[in-house]
Amino acid sequence: MKSLLEERVRKSRIPARLDLIQSLSGLALGLFMWVHLILVSSILLGKDTMLAVTRLLEASFLRPDVPGGYPALVAGAALTIFVIFIVHAGLAMRKFPSNWKQFREMRSHIKMMHHTDTTQWWTQAVTGFVMFFLGSAHLIIIASNPDKIGPYLSADRFVTWGLWPMYLILLFAVEFHGAIGMYRLAVKWGVFDGKNPQQTRKRLKLAKKCITVFFISLGLASFVAYVKIGIEHRDHAGERYVPTAELHLENPSH
Repeated sequence: MKSLLEERVRKSRIPARLDLIQSLSGLALGLFMWVHLILVSSILLGKDTMLAVTRLLEASFLRPDVPGGYPALVAGAALTIFVIFIVHAGLAMRKFPSNWKQFREMRSHIKMMHHTDTTQWWTQAVTGFVMFFLGSAHLIIIASNPDKIGPYLSADRFVTWGLWPMYLILLFAVEFHGAIGMYRLAVKWGVFDGKNPQQTRKRLKLAKKCITVFFISLGLASFVAYVKIGIEHRDHAGERYVPTAELHLENPSH
């Protein structure tokens, strides 16, 4: 009898543990998403700045005599994020409707309730579905081409490779999904509840909206910059960008 009771207690804890893993993986992905977008937006400060960020991520400072640093670090980071992404998606799918009847009931429930948080869950589900395919494709591209990152090479993917529609859709999907996810995490675990949880929730909703507007605006500005560079560089696709300082060293007469 005791072993049966212990088995039931152990099984009852599994959903809670899975929820915790889902929350932690979502937190990690959300923070990575924001940091990633900030790093990508370095192109707005100029090609030299973007290349400097790329070289930092490749740890080029450890081997200054070899251009490109350690691209394997970029590939490893992309694969690590991919694994976390798949784990998070797999755990999240536990709460999705498993058949048409459940889907129809959920849709009618959302329409009847008109509850913001419930509607946001649905938005997160849809954007998560989009991210599962487009996000996976992006991570695989980066992991398989870790040495092809830079002002020109990254812009080539937008224009020459024709991937700009994917990146545009992914931008909105990731930002909406991430902001809603962070908001839901804060509400679920009561991180900022304080003495007045209702007032805190209102503030969190406002923060979510501001963060969404900020990162989508930043992402769109970066998107335009990469597309512009890609169009200008289209006739020389595949060539690497050479910083202004290094160009002068190679050609002192200029």
